[in-house]
Amino acid sequence: MNRKTLVLPAVVGLLAPVLAACGASDGGSGGNGAIVVGTTDQFVASEEAPAPLDPAIGYEAGVWNVLRQTVQTLMHVPRGGGLPVPEAAESCAFTDTANESYRCKLRAGLEFADGRAVTAEDVKYSIDRVVRIKSTNGPVSLLNNIDTVETKGDREVIFHLRTSDATFPYKLSTPPAGIVQKDKYPATSARSGFQVDGSGPYTMKPEVKNDQVVKVVFTKNPRYKGDLKVLNDKVELDLFPDATAMGKALDEKKIDMMTRTMSPGQAQQMLEKPKEDVKLTEMPGLAISYLGFDTEDPAVKNKAVRQAMAQIIDRGQIASEVYGTTAEPLYSLIPSSITGHTNSFFNKYGEPSATEAAAILKDAGIHTPVKFTLHYTTDHYGEATAAEFRTLKKQFNDTGLFDITIEGTPWAKYRPAEVRGDYAAYGMGWFPDFPDPDNYTAPFLDKDNFLNSPYRSTVAQKTLIPQSRREDDRSAAAKTFQQLQDIVAEDVPVLPVWQGKQYVASREGLTGVEWAVNSSADLQLWELGRS
Repeated sequence: MNRKTLVLPAVVGLLAPVLAACGASDGGSGGNGAIVVGTTDQFVASEEAPAPLDPAIGYEAGVWNVLRQTVQTLMHVPRGGGLPVPEAAESCAFTDTANESYRCKLRAGLEFADGRAVTAEDVKYSIDRVVRIKSTNGPVSLLNNIDTVETKGDREVIFHLRTSDATFPYKLSTPPAGIVQKDKYPATSARSGFQVDGSGPYTMKPEVKNDQVVKVVFTKNPRYKGDLKVLNDKVELDLFPDATAMGKALDEKKIDMMTRTMSPGQAQQMLEKPKEDVKLTEMPGLAISYLGFDTEDPAVKNKAVRQAMAQIIDRGQIASEVYGTTAEPLYSLIPSSITGHTNSFFNKYGEPSATEAAAILKDAGIHTPVKFTLHYTTDHYGEATAAEFRTLKKQFNDTGLFDITIEGTPWAKYRPAEVRGDYAAYGMGWFPDFPDPDNYTAPFLDKDNFLNSPYRSTVAQKTLIPQSRREDDRSAAAKTFQQLQDIVAEDVPVLPVWQGKQYVASREGLTGVEWAVNSSADLQLWELGRS
């Protein structure tokens, strides 16, 4: 979720002193000199989600971080951000002035990891498959503007779009647009299990216990032909139950780097008391956190209830007391570092006020206290999530206007329940598919939205979103995006809470850390090496 000239440059602050490294690091437990990277992401196969790593199904940052290493896309966002450039493609471009026809030519000699040739027909098959499967939890919304996919010979692919879409090159850089093989990925159903195959920079082998991945071993793909320069031969991605266990592994030199998700406490501690032979790297972050609502649920159906919550919430307290230096208050779906951002929620509601919230509810004839459960996931966004929701509960209930209980659920059950509409109100995070304001608005307001929400804005869907996508110069669409943000602040289908920063801790001797995680939290393991 990530691209564009709108991305902050990947300027890196080395926040802890680092000794100059000579020779190979002694960190890491990987065999054959593998670089070992820690994460708290969890991949679990269940009856509700039997295929978490299928490109047509998986739609979360952790899953995409596995897919990006293995499944090749036509385009990719270059190191440091900017406009997408060809990856599996030799060239790609719009062929009309309306941005409705997009043509790509594949690189010569492309092969899948097993040696079979990659053709234009494979590209068409892969895209059509995502649209055909149309997973309710999945990323099909990124590709549903495609009308038809045409091939010419073995190397040319033409995408005919239903409407203008200047962001389409970015969408072709995301994992759901990845190229897969017909004999390994069924045309109309998900590929079960955890194996991923493609033509990307690595092959992968998952280690699984009790239907859950505990490690993924990435090995350099000798048949890879693309735009990426792979600086290592093997990387192991070790999955930990929480940030504490991951931090302990770094201290014990069992891993070389820890990424998603370091806890705010860990980052703060490393800032205040740097560890010997460990560096803390701060980089731009585009992740946001918000509360979502089932706008058909009786408890929150009246927008006055949601507006009152927007009037009460104290984002500053949450950012400072729960997340410290790793988050800042967010007053719009579009974060402050993206062109088109405006503080729509602050402009409408100002400072937190129980008095103003009471007036909103009284004018709408809402009886107080309003009672419902606010849900959050216990194992997906880091250990601080529970503290955040305890703080939110206290903020709302202390006014006497709400009687809210909170309930935490593991992600494997949480996400399907949210999609089914089991929750009146719930917490979510958003890691952008690409760093354009469209990806912070359309997934929430368009008809096939990510939240599977019943909320609809006709003016957003029919007028403003199509209007914004006609602008090649994305800054020229800023006024349109301001209107979209104002609609969100008025109707409150979602309530933005905070915008995050990113920190990565790594051991001495590991190079490329500043490029290995981009502003959208995408892992780019090919950038890592040994000094």
